[in-house]
Amino acid sequence: MQPAQTSIKSVPKIDQNKQIRHLPNKRKAGRLIISYFFLTLVAVVMIVPFLWSFSTALKGKNEAIFSFPPKFIPENITLENFITVWNTLPIPLYLWNSIILAFWGVILPLLFCSLAAFPLARMNFKGKNTVFLIILATMMIPGEVTMIPIYLILEKLSLIDSFAGVILPGAVSAFGIFLMRQAFIGIPKEIDESAIIDGAKPWQIWWYILIPMVKPMLSTLAILSFIGSWNNFLWPLLVLQDPNSYPLTVGLYDLKGTFVTDTRLVSAGAVIALIPILIVFMAFQNYFIKGAYSSAVKG
Repeated sequence: MQPAQTSIKSVPKIDQNKQIRHLPNKRKAGRLIISYFFLTLVAVVMIVPFLWSFSTALKGKNEAIFSFPPKFIPENITLENFITVWNTLPIPLYLWNSIILAFWGVILPLLFCSLAAFPLARMNFKGKNTVFLIILATMMIPGEVTMIPIYLILEKLSLIDSFAGVILPGAVSAFGIFLMRQAFIGIPKEIDESAIIDGAKPWQIWWYILIPMVKPMLSTLAILSFIGSWNNFLWPLLVLQDPNSYPLTVGLYDLKGTFVTDTRLVSAGAVIALIPILIVFMAFQNYFIKGAYSSAVKG
């Protein structure tokens, strides 16, 4: 009878252990379901305006735009709005100007932010942390506060109504320095020591060793810089005076006066301006995800 009692008592203990083991898995599954639900909800909220703009750009003149509930599928799909915008405004010229501004708006932040982040991450000098905190503190200053002083400086330098006046104020950013510093910190310092023993100079360590190892973060900064430069509207509107030098965002502003706020044409112009951003993001998507993940882990 004793062996039987032992086996009977041991059964509930095994079941209880199994239940305890399954509890974390159930909790983890529940958290994943809740997380995916809220992420899906946020994604829907974010994508609805883009779908509405794209749908409006494809609607004809006789089709209602502000109907409720909104109709995302046009009754008669037409490309007339895109053709009208393309033929009325010098879109190729605006695109070329935007490409020039975006090119330098990406190259210069990558260069200067990585150069500024290198000593903050790899060198030891007095006041390093204080300098870094001061740089981070500038992120709390709204851009509108610095517009007037920067405009006056550019006017003294005779850079008003020039691409340089649009590009130089955004050539370096505190956020970019922060991203690159985090990327450099994640690389073991023994690599620097080995390079120094082999006779490498600091700029060689930065260019030949560290830069190739932080490509995901460089791609992340490049995408963010490209989006910011491509969508920049207020600063080019203030600095540039010649309509032939307008980027696409400023040039599309003429749609409001030319067509008396025709929503279909404005949406068509917005879709045209959005296409390059989607192309760049899709091309560097993998690097962007790797860079965001590495910064989250190392931060």
